[in-house]
Amino acid sequence: MAAADPPGTHPPGTDPPGTDPPGTHPPGADPPGTHPPGADAPGADPPGTHPPGAEPPRSDLRDATRYLLEELVARAPGHTIEVRVPPYGAVQCVEGPRHTRGTPPGVVETDPLTWVALATGRLQWDEALASGALRASGERADLSAHLPLV
Repeated sequence: MAAADPPGTHPPGTDPPGTDPPGTHPPGADPPGTHPPGADAPGADPPGTHPPGAEPPRSDLRDATRYLLEELVARAPGHTIEVRVPPYGAVQCVEGPRHTRGTPPGVVETDPLTWVALATGRLQWDEALASGALRASGERADLSAHLPLV
């Protein structure tokens, strides 16, 4: 039977419960040994966050994109504009003439990072259009009155 490693030889919080050396776990913090290795590392990001300018994990970007598309539909229901954010989703929104076949009267298309930036107010509609990161066609394909969503 192998001897257990002495307390304090693992990253903070990864020793077996009750074995953190005295003074290494702040009072009121979660019980010793209950959080993943590296969670106490300097500069570690809390779950769901990432450094500014870095691309978020794909699953976070997918979930944010879909949530914000659903929020747009809830706030601006209709079928006049189709908003496409490949590869994560496409929705129809904004009241007006309904289309039943083919391309809708208004189409907005962008990438997920641009969509999240627009929907959260980190990027303005006209800036995204001017940069080419956003494409909008059709008379009513301007969502600036409906953004930001959060």
